[in-house]
Order: sequence, then C-alpha cells, then structure tokens
Amino acid sequence: MSKKKSAAKTETGFENIEEVLSASEHFIEKNQKKILISLLAIIVLVGGVIAYNYLYKYPRSENAITALYKGERYFQNQEDSIAIFGNGNDYLGFESITKEFHGTKAADLAHAYAGICYSRLGDNENALKHLNKFKGGDILITPAILGAVGDIYINMGNTDKAISTFNDAAKKANDNLLSPIFYNKAGMAYLSAKNFSKAIETFQMIKDKYINTPQAQEADKYIEAAKLQQKGE
Repeated sequence: MSKKKSAAKTETGFENIEEVLSASEHFIEKNQKKILISLLAIIVLVGGVIAYNYLYKYPRSENAITALYKGERYFQNQEDSIAIFGNGNDYLGFESITKEFHGTKAADLAHAYAGICYSRLGDNENALKHLNKFKGGDILITPAILGAVGDIYINMGNTDKAISTFNDAAKKANDNLLSPIFYNKAGMAYLSAKNFSKAIETFQMIKDKYINTPQAQEADKYIEAAKLQQKGE
C-alpha cells in the first residue's frame, strides 16, 4: 500500500477513516493468532537449536531432554492439553517437566512452551504464571516470550501493562525483525487506549528507524488515524 501523501485530503488514502480506526482498535485481537504463530516459529526453530546445544552440554538428566523434545512435537501440532499434561504413557507434559527437573534449562524452556499452550487454550492466568518464570537469555527467544506476555495482558484488558511489555520486548530484541513488530503492537495499544500522542510518536519512530519493514510501510496510515482522532477530541 502506498504511503505517499497528497495535498488533497480525498487523495490521502484515508477516505474510509472509520474503517482505519476500527482496524486499529481491533488489530491486536484480529492479528494476535497470526503474529503469535510467527513468533512461535522463531521460538521453535531457535529454541530447538539452543536447546540441543546447551541441554546436551549441561544436562542434569537425559530424561528431561527426551521429554522436552516429545513435548515440542505436541506443541507444534497445537495439541496443547497433551503438551501441558502429558499423554498418560511415555510423555510427562510440560507441567511435570518444570517440576521434576526444576532448575534445568529443559525446565526453563518447558515454562515457555507451557505458557504459550495455556495462552492458546485461553487460560491467561496460567499462561502468565509460566511465561513470567521463563528466564531465557537468548536474544530472540526472550523478546518473543515478552511479546507473548504483552498479548496476554491485552487479552486481560490491561492495556498499560501490555504497552510497557511490548516496548520492553522491542528494546530487548534490538533488531530489525522483532523490534518493529513489538513497537507496532505498542502503537496499536496506544491507539486503543486513545493515547494519540504516544501512538503518533511510536509509529513515527517505526517509520524513521525501521524504514524497510512492513510496519514502517503502514506507519503513515496509523499516524494519520491518530491525528484525526486527536483533532476530534
């Protein structure tokens, strides 16, 4: 979508401004699954490599590693209840892994997986409990988990906490892949909260700092939407 401005208001691309505003207010709800899945892909791909390296290097128990990898298969197939609680046969479940192998890297990753599974099941309280216990440290996984926490706060109606978490995730990521995603989500949350000045500031920063990203390409649309709403107050 082109973001070039014209002197004439009718040629700015905002003729359907109500549609734009509606889209901004419901963006997180409508796109949460898509964004979460993309972040989960990062967690799975990067997490698998990281897990292989340091879980085999410093394992407390090979059983923890085996259990975690079995859980990852259920996780990727979105069999969330089995992933969390086990299959009653040869797989313990992420909940049991976090308890039986507490203090290991396997247990730490199990907290992350369990939190996402609970989130997909709509259990925000347990999702937060596990995601907040994730220690991480990896430059990609940790920001992705923080972003997932921000989504949960949105689901719980805690917009201020969500904004703070999205901004924190963007800063920790500090790259051109994840940072603009999280800043964009913070900007959407600002719009939803009718904090138009912060929304404008955030989208302008995305536009200036992350020029070649999809989020930067759409920044003008939301900047204009925020300005129009701001004038209408």
